[in-house]
Amino acid sequence: MPTIREVLEEHEMARLSPWAARSRNSKGRQREEPQCPFRTVYQRDRDRIIHSKAFRRLKHKTQVFIAPSGDHYRTRLTHTLEVSQISRTIGRALGLNEDLIEAVAMAHDVGHTPFGHSGEYALQEIIGHFKHNEQSLRVVDCIEKQGEGLNLTWEVRDGILHHTGDTVPATLESQVLKICDRIGYICHDIDDSIRAGLISINDLPQEHVQILGKTHSQMITTMVADIITSSMNQPEIRMSQPVLEAMNGLRDFMFEQVYLSPFLEEERKKAQFIIEKLYEFFTRRPEKLPPEYIERIERWGLQQTVVDYVASMTDRFAINTFESFFVPSPFHPAP
Repeated sequence: MPTIREVLEEHEMARLSPWAARSRNSKGRQREEPQCPFRTVYQRDRDRIIHSKAFRRLKHKTQVFIAPSGDHYRTRLTHTLEVSQISRTIGRALGLNEDLIEAVAMAHDVGHTPFGHSGEYALQEIIGHFKHNEQSLRVVDCIEKQGEGLNLTWEVRDGILHHTGDTVPATLESQVLKICDRIGYICHDIDDSIRAGLISINDLPQEHVQILGKTHSQMITTMVADIITSSMNQPEIRMSQPVLEAMNGLRDFMFEQVYLSPFLEEERKKAQFIIEKLYEFFTRRPEKLPPEYIERIERWGLQQTVVDYVASMTDRFAINTFESFFVPSPFHPAP
């Protein structure tokens, strides 16, 4: 009698698009292990990621605004969930493997530093090379499970590594995630930036708004519909040229008006200063690292171990750690 997993694999073979990734045809894991009797390999990957420490930390990592004074601004976790939802909508319409899409979506940003891209840029300056997508892969391969890694499938690992940058991911599922990551952060960052008073809806370039819509909901709907229509029954994921140009135009606008805005420059400098000082401190005083990281110095070297630790921090933990080492505690005289 077939296992539940085998039944699910048969359903995939029968109903998915000819260009979809099938769990049964996965290129496998870095280390061989017994199959789960009731979950496909991509379902299992998704579950491992969701139960990881790195995934839980996303709820306290900056998307754009550092420690915003409001309850409704995005974090890395809400961004991750929103990107997963957008990607799965497209994937379902195109007959792709939603479990693979979801697994890649859940893990694509687990390597992000505290303070968003400000932290990433700080580490780039310090060590010469740091990319959050590469760190995300390192997290799932080497850091999670006390240094053993999650042993994910090749397809999920490929999607994590290539969710940004020039390389096209190997599967259509990860290609969907890559473009939806951009859709998600552009549209939702516009929404947050309007809430923060950095821009108004009328500041958006009208030539792009006329194509995509005025609200973030309209923009997402337009782009999702365009991808589905343009990619239906095709061996690649694509957008029509007008919608692609409008999306990239809004992205350029956001970099100019928000991501690199002088209004946020002081906070970015503070965040980078914290990252720099924490890196310097733990490099000079490695004995102050947590025991599990001290044990990894011989394996990975001091620099990589310190980078792994600092990059793993949430915004709040980075600030508290900085204060504990660099800000004097109030003196309380004996009664």
